[in-house]
Amino acid sequence: MTKKELAAEIIERLKKEYPVAECSLDYDHAWKLLVSVRLAAQCTDARVNVVVEELYAKYPDVDALAEAETEEIEKIVRPCGLGKSKARDISACMKILKEEYGGKVPDDFDALLKLPGVGRKSANLIMGDVFGKPAIVTDTHCIRLVNRMGLVDGIKEPKKVEMELWKIIPAEEGNDFCHRLVYHGRDVCTARTKPYCDKCCLADICAKNGV
Repeated sequence: MTKKELAAEIIERLKKEYPVAECSLDYDHAWKLLVSVRLAAQCTDARVNVVVEELYAKYPDVDALAEAETEEIEKIVRPCGLGKSKARDISACMKILKEEYGGKVPDDFDALLKLPGVGRKSANLIMGDVFGKPAIVTDTHCIRLVNRMGLVDGIKEPKKVEMELWKIIPAEEGNDFCHRLVYHGRDVCTARTKPYCDKCCLADICAKNGV
């Protein structure tokens, strides 16, 4: 089985296992996803979803957050860890959205990458979830799982993993595939314990079953 064939089989099985593929960060506007994904670095999505409730209650739109004192943002987002740098990035990012994009999040990948605190993972998430464009989000779950499954060979650097996956994952499947990897990585192919291969829908085709 080629890697492209393996990828196609994995995609189909994960679709059956996890019919709904959604981002686990709560948001109803693009700028809120931009904020949340920055806060999610080295923090759980569940905690981010709690913390942003207070943040958005106090600063309900881009303009309000752009005008907020960085120290005030930091007080609220501190439970997510790295509060100082995250608050600084969020403040700078919202100022750019307000001043250069009329409060809107740009739908251009390169423009997103120029925003403070936005890397390829975040930009791909925005492109896929908000704008419905082809995207591959190489978070820790994705990197761990595609290596275990044999879709990539011992590659841990996020951009390199992304580039390898673009070769074998159909563009229209990439975003949902990565969301399903998050579900599977949390529930079955875990990082902190030995993977639960006995209940894995991919066990018979996984390259590292039980490793």
